[in-house]
Amino acid sequence: MTEHAVVIAGGGPTGLMLAGELALAGVDCVVVERRRTQDVEGSRSLGLLSRTIEVLDQRGIADRFLDAGFTVPTHGYGGIRFDVTDLPTRHNYVLALPQKQFEPILADWVTDLGVQIRRDRQVTGFVQHDAGVEIELSDDKHLRASYLVGCDGGRSLVRRTAGIDFAGLDPTTSWLIAEVTMDQEPELGFRHDGLGTHALARAADGDPVRVLLTEREVGHSTPPDLDDLRDALITVYGTDFGLRDATWISRFTDATRQAVTYRRGRVLLAGDAAHVHPPQGGQGMQTGIQDAVNLGWKLAQVVDGASPESLLDSYHAERHPVGARVLQNTMAQVTISKPDARHRALRDTMAELLTMDEPRRYIGAMLTALDVHYDLGGGHPLIGRRMPDLDLHTPSGPSRVFAELHDARPVLLNFGEPGGLGSVVRTDRVRLIDAQLVDSRGVGTLELPVIGEVAAPAGVLIRPDGHVAWAGEPAAPELPEALSTWFGAAASAT
Repeated sequence: MTEHAVVIAGGGPTGLMLAGELALAGVDCVVVERRRTQDVEGSRSLGLLSRTIEVLDQRGIADRFLDAGFTVPTHGYGGIRFDVTDLPTRHNYVLALPQKQFEPILADWVTDLGVQIRRDRQVTGFVQHDAGVEIELSDDKHLRASYLVGCDGGRSLVRRTAGIDFAGLDPTTSWLIAEVTMDQEPELGFRHDGLGTHALARAADGDPVRVLLTEREVGHSTPPDLDDLRDALITVYGTDFGLRDATWISRFTDATRQAVTYRRGRVLLAGDAAHVHPPQGGQGMQTGIQDAVNLGWKLAQVVDGASPESLLDSYHAERHPVGARVLQNTMAQVTISKPDARHRALRDTMAELLTMDEPRRYIGAMLTALDVHYDLGGGHPLIGRRMPDLDLHTPSGPSRVFAELHDARPVLLNFGEPGGLGSVVRTDRVRLIDAQLVDSRGVGTLELPVIGEVAAPAGVLIRPDGHVAWAGEPAAPELPEALSTWFGAAASAT
């Protein structure tokens, strides 16, 4: 029986990101993936949002994705377009990059890090006990691991086998989505009628037509085919525009569910295995990737013995509320998209609000996850929020915050007297960097989503996921406590 520290069930975006995080920390992990290749049939996700691009930037790989896509200055809330170019981030845009392009790039990074992806098989069962998890694969092989992470989608076998409830709401609306070839030029754009919202679009001339159609019925028992798509087109447009072929056809609904816990013993959930919701706002893949980045460093520290197993409880405590908020805002977006007069009135009101700067920035920060705030206690407003990518002067030369996070290690930035924190932190666990903040405005403030400008602190302790564990004066007694809480007792001075 082969042994690994961590087995990851599912090699989609969430599983791959988690594998990369664990590999950077030197943890032995393996990905079990049912597909023979990283090819994606269809692309429910069409792009990357600001915080996800920041996360990739924190690992030094954002350019790989930026080079493959193109930027769009607007985002959408329930189909209402609004500007995002003034959000407080270097990546104040949507990166148009479908999942079928994104996944292979991410897989290449993970492979470069030496992670094994065991393809053409899947987890079919497991038993966990005090010392680990015994895992059965579809090829009759068995693996033993300290931890198993289910990144195996909305129908997660890992979640069901672990006995974790998937609470939520059944679907009320069903949509068809496809990429097709048509002999006639279709009516590109959105259409709203008594059934709901429909859309036909091309990324560029000559590309396949992307189709979105609201269906008459909910609760289909069989996968959609070309006849279903043709019938739905005729129902909405009166023609199928000479529909000839489909690269892929899929169906999704507004079913909204969330695992009641993201952890049961040595089994954890991330991505769609932990939460499913409508795709409005493009938040699904983003939330899963950010789940993985939150979990990866914590799981690595527990596996390495640097932190107690209780650190894993903070994964559910931090990410479950984030997932719940995504479920809430996607349900609201579905509601305002309904075609009747009352819901159109609500939609029109929301459209008016999104012409105003404060509501527009608030919604933009929410959809892009720039406003995520983990409850890590009081103190400086930065605590619990993601650290902005500030320009720095360091003893090694010019730098920026995200460049200091490329190796996924915690960082303590000292903006005060050089060497002033040397007696507080052990550098084998936390990177201590004496730095000067480059502030072109010269006002000593930082701009944060939703809460606006705050005073720059004298020191900042940044977790590997880019969120701030502590900020304040270097002599503050809370700093040793934060070091011990997040990075183990060995991180404190002895």
